Amino acid sequence: MTTATATDTVQAIRNHHERLGRTMADHAVTIARAVDQLHSPTDRRDLLVAFCAEEIVPHAAAEEETLYRAALDLPEAALLVQAMTAEHVVLRNAIAALRDARTPGEIVGAAAAVNALFQAHLEKENEALLPALVNAGVDIATLLDGMHDILGEPAAASDHHCTCGGHDDPGDPNAKAEVDGGVLDVRTLVPAQRHQQIFAAFEALTAGSAFTLVNDHDPKPLRYQFAAEHAGGFTWDYLEEGPEVWRVRIGRP
Repeated sequence: MTTATATDTVQAIRNHHERLGRTMADHAVTIARAVDQLHSPTDRRDLLVAFCAEEIVPHAAAEEETLYRAALDLPEAALLVQAMTAEHVVLRNAIAALRDARTPGEIVGAAAAVNALFQAHLEKENEALLPALVNAGVDIATLLDGMHDILGEPAAASDHHCTCGGHDDPGDPNAKAEVDGGVLDVRTLVPAQRHQQIFAAFEALTAGSAFTLVNDHDPKPLRYQFAAEHAGGFTWDYLEEGPEVWRVRIGRP
């Protein structure tokens, strides 16, 4: 990997981190201001929880399977990665506490905790983990090829959130999809709906059953989220791998 490529990739990661951190902080401040103005913070809390579910949790899962896994092989970074992986668990628990918070005080406190945890975590990734990988000569560009959950959306991409990666077509907000004949085709859905429908289809599976996901790009980052949330509880088999259509058989053992 050339120095320019390494520098560009690391900068893309840091830019994505900045956007995530800024959005997280904005949500936390908005929640606190709502309470200061004697407004209910519940709707704003729900927006932050949705942001965490659609962006933060998939981002963390993708990091564990790529950057963290590569860093575990580096003696100087192994302990750091173990600690940061544990922080992901703490962060997910804090998000759950925010989701379950009921009183205005509980919501403000839980939102502040999630924000503080995430900002500190990003700082470690930017200032410790990424330099360790670069100094060890890890080919980060190849490692993260197409990983929009970590690199962020390409400049020409539409402004949307998705746990599955980039899309050329943002989808139809009025479209619907459901499992039909064992097939779930999400290509017409907007990104947030894809995430919802895929996990809803999985939750509806009985033991030993499966459905075939049809998508317009490789849903590899989605697999990382399945691994984080349903470790040992799902199967994933590629039936077709592009370049226009991807078909994946997702099952419940």
